[in-house]
Amino acid sequence: MQFAVSLGQFLGSQRDTEVCVFYGKYITDIESFCHQLERNVPGPFLHRRMEGIGGIADLLRQRASFRGRPETKHRFYIWHDADVMLRANHRLFGRIVDAISGIAAEAEYVSEDLLLIHRAIYVGSSVLDVYAEDPKGQFQSWDDDGHDEPFWKVVTNVERPLFLRYRIDCLGPDVGPPPTTDRR
Repeated sequence: MQFAVSLGQFLGSQRDTEVCVFYGKYITDIESFCHQLERNVPGPFLHRRMEGIGGIADLLRQRASFRGRPETKHRFYIWHDADVMLRANHRLFGRIVDAISGIAAEAEYVSEDLLLIHRAIYVGSSVLDVYAEDPKGQFQSWDDDGHDEPFWKVVTNVERPLFLRYRIDCLGPDVGPPPTTDRR
């Protein structure tokens, strides 16, 4: 918890950056995830679904703009205790990870809008490490949506999402936060 809070404070101090914090201890289903997403990303009414107008993916694409303030250039999602959702519903967890990673790739490789770099940090128990080892999990592959090729692969032409793994308990007191580039 201390690591994730410190990292969030560090990232939040960067220029043109917003940090969205998800308290995973309270996220076990789509309703509880949407509840926290609504409080982090301003936008229109959020329907409790992944796709479509007003769904999770649609809201993740939104960027709030405020008069007199520069546009946000970086958005970091820090999901504390992400393993809680993974244990409660691994399929939904994978679909949410897929949406966040897909929106990140879409923003960088496809969108003609002003670039908004999305990065997600999933903090939790060793269950996340086990999930990361699964070649069919969304830390290693796009979600199999039942079509010939996964949606995000077709849209972005990116073969698979890119993730880096760190063991927080191995970081010494003199080591700063892990690199945040190329992290989805």
